[in-house]
Amino acid sequence: MNPDRSMLTWQHARELILGCATPLGSEVVELSASAFRVLASDLAATRQLPPWDNSAMDGYAVRVADLHANEPLPVVGTIAAGHPANEPLPPRATMRIMTGAPMPAGADAVVMREDADEQQGQVVFRKLPRLGQHVRHAGEDVRVGSSVLSAGSVLGPGELGLLAALGRLIVPVHRRPQVAIVSTGDELVTADEPPQHGQIVNSNAHCLLALVERSGAKGRILPIARDRPEELKRCFAEAFASDVVLSSGGVSVGDFDFVKQVFTELGAKEHFFRVAMKPGKPLVFSTVEQRGQKTLVFGLPGNPASSLVSFELFVHPALRRLLGYPAAQSPHPVATVRLSEPIRPDRERTHFTRALCTRSAESPFDLWARPLAQQGSGMLRSLVGMNALLEVPPGEATLPVGSELHASLLGPV
Repeated sequence: MNPDRSMLTWQHARELILGCATPLGSEVVELSASAFRVLASDLAATRQLPPWDNSAMDGYAVRVADLHANEPLPVVGTIAAGHPANEPLPPRATMRIMTGAPMPAGADAVVMREDADEQQGQVVFRKLPRLGQHVRHAGEDVRVGSSVLSAGSVLGPGELGLLAALGRLIVPVHRRPQVAIVSTGDELVTADEPPQHGQIVNSNAHCLLALVERSGAKGRILPIARDRPEELKRCFAEAFASDVVLSSGGVSVGDFDFVKQVFTELGAKEHFFRVAMKPGKPLVFSTVEQRGQKTLVFGLPGNPASSLVSFELFVHPALRRLLGYPAAQSPHPVATVRLSEPIRPDRERTHFTRALCTRSAESPFDLWARPLAQQGSGMLRSLVGMNALLEVPPGEATLPVGSELHASLLGPV
């Protein structure tokens, strides 16, 4: 092996990117629109949960001191959820009570219906309860003034349910990054335009838009930018007003690859160019600061597979960081998988191989990966049905069936 020392490892490249990505400022959104957003500030409870003592079971509300084995008590009423008792529990009596219903004054335990025999308005308890049994006490879950969620919390189903119960109808979250998507190249046409000889459809824009939206950001496709410096400057000058710019194409070393040059001329600071990986070697990452705003600028390769792999490894974690997710959190689950087919590594670069991962029929905890047949960086069909990227380290020898590799899981397995 003779790796090019001028290129960064993909791990170092990701570290540099995340070092430039800080969570965006906050905005206030409705609770119904906050799912999987990241909380921008600490929240304290303005209500207690439960709001009042209530029954955890369907059964009978009782006063423990009144109970004696095998002695019947009269049933003097029924308390349904949402219908508090109007009167306190009389001495040496009981009331039927439903799950979630408020405890009547004077009652201090609940006997489950399964532990009672009721006949003709009298009930005998086969088991006597201890004080407080099957009662959910006011404030035992959340007390007024207590901290309930910290800044940085991801608002999943449990968090949303808690906020709803506390009456928080609006919540402060980190705002969603605005992402400008620019495809460059004289050969590109839009998807509604039949390509002529030598032309191809701008498929990257639609792939990247879907990836951006899946990451939780907001994407916007700009018009195709042709391979002319002045046109590229006009297009990127507009794009730089966004939080993130994703361009595809024009970042290699060809005679008409002007994107890298244009970034610099527009005042962007280049952090690196080229990564020791396959596909996706020609990758530019820059930042530009204007009017107090920092924009992350990614010059992605033009080939579809290269563009997608670069997005998953570098853009996706950056967008998640801007959204407020922890920098150390892996953007995708990483699992150890076994090869179901042999694979030949690249001699000099880490090869991120598109693959289909499945679970073993014998053991659902074992994952097997089948590299897809077509690994060319221009193969669009190879992006269909894939659910994993295998991290294949550089090497000389073919990896046999059963070899273990790390895989980033991009979808359900």
